[in-house]
Amino acid sequence: MKVAFPSQEDRGLDSIVHGHFGSANYFVIVETDDGLFDTIQNPERDHLHGQCQPLNALGGSRVDAVVAGGIGGGALRKLLAAGLKVYRAVDGSVKDNLELIQSAKLPEFAINLTCGGHGGHGGCAH
Repeated sequence: MKVAFPSQEDRGLDSIVHGHFGSANYFVIVETDDGLFDTIQNPERDHLHGQCQPLNALGGSRVDAVVAGGIGGGALRKLLAAGLKVYRAVDGSVKDNLELIQSAKLPEFAINLTCGGHGGHGGCAH
């Protein structure tokens, strides 16, 4: 399974999973079968809130799942409609969260846990 993890830094498996899917600088994409990974830049990083195009943010990379600390409802719906699983990350590195997803200990995101906006216009459950 190929899994994408948003991150602010390009530190491979040691990258900290970012709390906001769409505004991450990078995505660390890991193949769970062999642990090989690649890091890509997020071309959609500077979108307006609610205007995230999550498949474009992944730069055309095909993945089976996303693990993020937080995500907006629109982005979550678009990823789910594309057939991806979306998991809620714990604080920590890609490596930490990868171990949890491999042992089936990360919960899938529910729509009631998505980001409702920032700057006083909504809140986040993360």
